Amino acid sequence: MDLSRDLEGQLLKRAEVADFQVSEDERSIEFPFSSEYPVARYFGNEILAHTREAVDLARLEDGAPLLFNHDPAKVIGVVERAWIDGKKKRGYVAVKFSRNAFAQEVLADVRDGVLRNVSVGYQIADMEQRGEDFVATRWSPYEVSVVSIPADPTVGVGRALDAQPAAPAASPTPQPEPEVPMENTPDLSAVRAEAAAEAAKAERARIAGITALTEKHGMADLGRQLIEGGRSLDEARAAVLDKLGIKPVETVAPVEMAAQERASYSITAGIRAMLTGDWSSREAGLVRDLSREVEKSGVAKTTERSFFVPFSALSGQRATYVTSGATTGGNLVATDLLADDFIEFLRNTGVMLQLGVRTMPGLVGNVAIPRRSGVASTYYLSTQTTAITQSESTFDQVTMAPKNLAALSKYSRQTLLQGTPGIEGLVRRDLTDGINLAIDLGILNGSGSSGQPTGIMQTSGIGSVAMGTNGGAITLEKVVDLEAAVMTVNGAVNPGSVAYLTNYKVMAALKKLRAGGSTTGDGPFLFNADAARIGRGPTPGTLNGYPLAASNQVPSTLTKGSSSGVCSALLMGDFSQAMVGFWGNGLEITVGEDSDDFSKALTSVRGIVTYDVAVRDPKSFAAILDITT
Repeated sequence: MDLSRDLEGQLLKRAEVADFQVSEDERSIEFPFSSEYPVARYFGNEILAHTREAVDLARLEDGAPLLFNHDPAKVIGVVERAWIDGKKKRGYVAVKFSRNAFAQEVLADVRDGVLRNVSVGYQIADMEQRGEDFVATRWSPYEVSVVSIPADPTVGVGRALDAQPAAPAASPTPQPEPEVPMENTPDLSAVRAEAAAEAAKAERARIAGITALTEKHGMADLGRQLIEGGRSLDEARAAVLDKLGIKPVETVAPVEMAAQERASYSITAGIRAMLTGDWSSREAGLVRDLSREVEKSGVAKTTERSFFVPFSALSGQRATYVTSGATTGGNLVATDLLADDFIEFLRNTGVMLQLGVRTMPGLVGNVAIPRRSGVASTYYLSTQTTAITQSESTFDQVTMAPKNLAALSKYSRQTLLQGTPGIEGLVRRDLTDGINLAIDLGILNGSGSSGQPTGIMQTSGIGSVAMGTNGGAITLEKVVDLEAAVMTVNGAVNPGSVAYLTNYKVMAALKKLRAGGSTTGDGPFLFNADAARIGRGPTPGTLNGYPLAASNQVPSTLTKGSSSGVCSALLMGDFSQAMVGFWGNGLEITVGEDSDDFSKALTSVRGIVTYDVAVRDPKSFAAILDITT
């Protein structure tokens, strides 16, 4: 325990009986103001080392005040000189009393022996523990007082008198303990000393525990307040949790756009302006203004050749697009091309945000959300004297830290000038659709390594249901077991956000299930495909009474036993207990070219978004990972 840091800046006092030596001018007096006598503090016995190197007398020798009862409004004199007697291990001062009436009354009482006690105010710079004692190896007195109430050398800070017995004297240098002869009757002083030692040990443990707890969470000031207030370690835990709970997540306000601005916003205008350096057009000016708005929210560009696209401006193939090649841009150049009929690349469907995953945009720093990981137990008492077994709540944190996701495309100058059905739409799809799907996959199944976030399926502690040693075909019984894996541990915090999620291979297997079994003709299908009668399409929208979503983002190439690369997953849970946080308020677009680009008249366009994923409580999710498909 670093008590020098704990006591740094604190103003301390201790009082002793003084032997006043009155000089000839009758207003100047010399007396000792400090010694190496131990004083009981909340952390143990405090000893002031009295060597010339240990005591800084600069403030006393600079005309420090002589006070009455440490009252700064009652200055009764001035310190004229201060010194340390190394042999006697004492500090001495020569003071001169003021001529004011009150000071003269105090001086008269000092001469008559009515007032015989002095106290010193001081600050500790360094302290070290020696056995059961704590020795101040560097300290500085800043005022001396004549005090009215006789003081016991063992009293603590802020008290004038203590009925406890004086602590045994100790030296700032370790000394061998004298042998204590055995007696037939109990030695009361030894008993008291033992009790005091136990109390001091418990106090040190309390201080160490509170200090470690509060420093771990960056709350050293709170720790000092709790220690000085005599709070227990349990009370400190509660105080820290309260502080963590009320600490807001630091975010910045989103950059909003009017409908007209959103309709006229052009990413390619920004790219062209970045290439030519000409931002004079209305479209380029809008891009630059909104990029600056994002920067004002606290997000800095990584390079001068980049600009921000606000998330509000985004709607919603990574080949090099040139007009000379049909598949890389040439098929876009035609005067009568039907832009509305442009055939987009077939992609997976993103579903995670639709299922209720919480979003936290505009993050600035790392995020830590306190979580109660265990609760105190309760007990019935069999008798009035039954002891209660102590148990405590436990706490941890859910953390989020920035993860960078990027997409890169290359465009020719001619494509930027000639492209129809609008190179603008092409750029948006390249930079946003791919990124959006990657974020969706990161939320679902991010590996937690190689820069990826940790997705729901890879989160340690989620529930698990197995089909068999080598996997197996889906059954409704296993679907219900998956529900039980979540519900029996109270995982459904928000019942309205509980759903199943799988891929279309498992969806097809579910639609083949029959009421009487899985063989052909064995009862009606569990999912009726008669759209006219049930008023919806043939794909079931619910499963076991809960919403069912499907996306080929859910893996279908898992392995279980001898079933290699043919197993699919089915996930069930409360999706509101998953969170995705975005740093900043936009996608950063960087325009550049390498040596290869320059020789081919190409331009590289890179988009980067920063985000992370966290699961509030793993028990809110469960998965089957071995459905053979």
